[in-house]
Amino acid sequence: MTQPLSPPRKRSPLNRTLAPSQPPAARSRTSHGFTAAAAEGRFALQCCAHCGSFTYPAREICPECLSTELPFVEAPRGGVLVSETTVRVPADVYFRERAPWRIGLVKLDCGPVMVSHLHGDCAEGERVAMSLQLDKSGQAVAFAKPQQETPHMQDDRQWREMTADPKFRRILVTNGRSPVGLAAVEALLKAGARTIHVGVPENWKPFPEEERLRALDGVKLVPLDLGDERSVRDLAADIAGKTDILVNTAEFVRPGGLTDRQGTSFFQMELAETYMGLVHLAQSFGPAMRMRGADGIDSAAAWVNVLSVYALANWQPFGAHAASQAGCLALSHCLRSELRSGGVKVMNVFTGPIDGDWFQTLPPPKVAPRAVADGIVSGLRQGLEEVFVGDVAQDVRRRLAANPKALERELG
Repeated sequence: MTQPLSPPRKRSPLNRTLAPSQPPAARSRTSHGFTAAAAEGRFALQCCAHCGSFTYPAREICPECLSTELPFVEAPRGGVLVSETTVRVPADVYFRERAPWRIGLVKLDCGPVMVSHLHGDCAEGERVAMSLQLDKSGQAVAFAKPQQETPHMQDDRQWREMTADPKFRRILVTNGRSPVGLAAVEALLKAGARTIHVGVPENWKPFPEEERLRALDGVKLVPLDLGDERSVRDLAADIAGKTDILVNTAEFVRPGGLTDRQGTSFFQMELAETYMGLVHLAQSFGPAMRMRGADGIDSAAAWVNVLSVYALANWQPFGAHAASQAGCLALSHCLRSELRSGGVKVMNVFTGPIDGDWFQTLPPPKVAPRAVADGIVSGLRQGLEEVFVGDVAQDVRRRLAANPKALERELG
C-alpha cells in the first residue's frame, strides 16, 4: 500500500544538489507515435488497417498479415499483470539513483504483452490500467496502475517520477491580476502546493482580489512585470532556486489583425508582455530549474504556459494576438528542448476565448478561468505536455489534424 507523502524537510545549503540524469532515450522514428499520444494523455497502439490486430512494440509491418498500414489508434487500457520484478542494482545511472524500481509484463486485453513500469499498489495476477507516460528524457514509456483508486495513489514514488504533481511543491504564478492566474492559485493550493508566489504587475495599483489573495495561507504576492527584464531578474535572484513549478499566465489581449490597426504600439505592448516576457522568464528561471530536476520529492518539475489555441491556426478577428501566441509556442518548444536535460517538463495549455473582459462581446462557448486552472492541475498530475481546455480548443485541435488548409480558410 502506498504510504502518504511527507512534507520535505528544509535543505541544508551545505549539501550538494544531485545533478540530473536521464533514462535511456533512444527511440525509432515510428515509436514517436507513442510519444505523441503520451503528450496528450492518450493510450494509443498501432492497429493494422487490414486485419485489425494491435501490435507492440512499434513496427513497420504487421506481424500477422505483413501489411504496412499500421496507424496509431486509441486502444483499450485494461490488462493483467502476469509477472513482476524489482530491480535493485540497475546498470543505468538514472535507475541506479532511484533503485529499487519495479517493472513487469502486462498482457493487454487487446492482445500485446507490454513491459511496463509498475505502480507500488499493483500485484501480480491482478488487473491493471495502462497509460503512456513521458519519462524524464521526454520519451514515452508504459506505466501500469491499479484499476481501482487506492489510498494516496498519486504519492507513489515511481508515478511521481513520471508526473509533476503540485503536492508539496513551490510554485510561481506569474500574473495574479488575470482571472486565470487567480483561479490557478486556488486550484494549486487545493492540490497541495507548499508555497505559491504570485506575480503582481504594477503592484502599486490595487485590484479587487488582492486582499483575498493575501489572506490565503501559503500565498505570497511579489512584484513582477514580465515586460521589464530587471523586474524578472530581481525576482529570480530571490526565488529561482526555490521554484519547482512555474505557471506563466501572462495576458495581453486586444482585438484586430494587421491592416485593421494603425501604428505599432499595441503590437509592441503585446510582444513585450507575452513573447519577451517568456524570454525574460526563460533566461532568469530556466537555468536554476534545469539544475534542480533531481532534487528530491520537491525537485523542479514543470513549466506551464497558458496559450491561446489560435497559436496553432490564426484567427483573423484577434490576428495580432494569435501571432504573438504563435511566437510564444515556438519559444516553448525551444524551452522544452533546453529543460529536458534537467528532467523538467514544459506543458502548454491551449484554451479558446476565456470568459473575461476582452472576449466579452463574443458569443459562447467560452472557457471559464476555473476550467483552465483545473486543466493545469490535471495536466501536471498526469505529466502531460499538451492540454486542450474547452470546446473551442478541442474543436480547433480536431479540425487542424483533419485538414489544416480547410481550418485556415474557415478561421479567416
